[in-house]
Amino acid sequence: MGSKVIGTGHYVPSDVISNDQLAAVMETNDEWIVAHTGIHNRHISLQGENTSDLATKAAQIALADAGVKAEDIDLIIVSTITPDNLTPATAALVQRNIGATNAWAYDINTACSGFIFAMSTADKFVSSGQYKAALVISAEVNSKMMDFTDRTSTVFFGDGAGAAVVVPADDKMLVAERMQTRGNDRAIHSGHVAPLTEIAAANYPKTDAFHQEGREVFEFATTVVPEHMLEFLANQNLTPDDIDFYITHQANLRIIEKIAEKLNQPMDKFVVNVDQYGNTSSAGIAMGFDQLSRSQDLSNKRILLTGFGAGVSYGSLLLEMK
Repeated sequence: MGSKVIGTGHYVPSDVISNDQLAAVMETNDEWIVAHTGIHNRHISLQGENTSDLATKAAQIALADAGVKAEDIDLIIVSTITPDNLTPATAALVQRNIGATNAWAYDINTACSGFIFAMSTADKFVSSGQYKAALVISAEVNSKMMDFTDRTSTVFFGDGAGAAVVVPADDKMLVAERMQTRGNDRAIHSGHVAPLTEIAAANYPKTDAFHQEGREVFEFATTVVPEHMLEFLANQNLTPDDIDFYITHQANLRIIEKIAEKLNQPMDKFVVNVDQYGNTSSAGIAMGFDQLSRSQDLSNKRILLTGFGAGVSYGSLLLEMK
């Protein structure tokens, strides 16, 4: 027995922030941002919506798409690096919000590869035969972690959430996977948790904003990641030409273009939402999967999902749609 996705959804806050609006508060401009990132706009939570709110709305859309009631869900996994709190888990807040009274819920954090790891985890639970329906959500309010004077990181990021309903299936959809972590790489970091004695000190910084070493991230994403993808496909006796659609982490349009070049694949095979949503961390792939599902007939298509992020964590899932 395996698993399959029977419904998807995504949600973004209503407020759209353009490059010109960012240029009004930091030293940058639209030309620089587009040239370096391919991003034109991003949705930012300016109306008080927290991560659990975005996750809840994406979940409700996915449940409606699947035709599944909240009380029929018995597992909720939320991947996020921007939880509402350290505890309780954001997934528990979603469970409460949607009325999933028969579910147990927890969060995972593998940064921008979170949807890949969460889907792999849900697949194991429902494939065991003990669980009949899992709700997998990736949700991020990155804006609450940003230093809006730092153009090297802030211009990339937006807020959003994506969700999928996963159920058991004899004719499984997730046919292969490979997850990896390299704990010695620290090019991305955020949200340092300090002892209370340090936090109470008068000179302690009250926030530890998200920060990334852009050049290191670009080099990793355009060398290690395509090598990982090629090796993964070769292990399945496949070539890049055998894949119908690619959904990679929406880090930066220039990174996606470079991956396509390394795989010798046309860009029209790659789902892109980073141009209008920005880098939504773990939510980008989940949102892209929903967008692809709603825009294409995926019958008998192969889809490769590849995530990469802080940790460093990265991995791929091969889906064969029926």
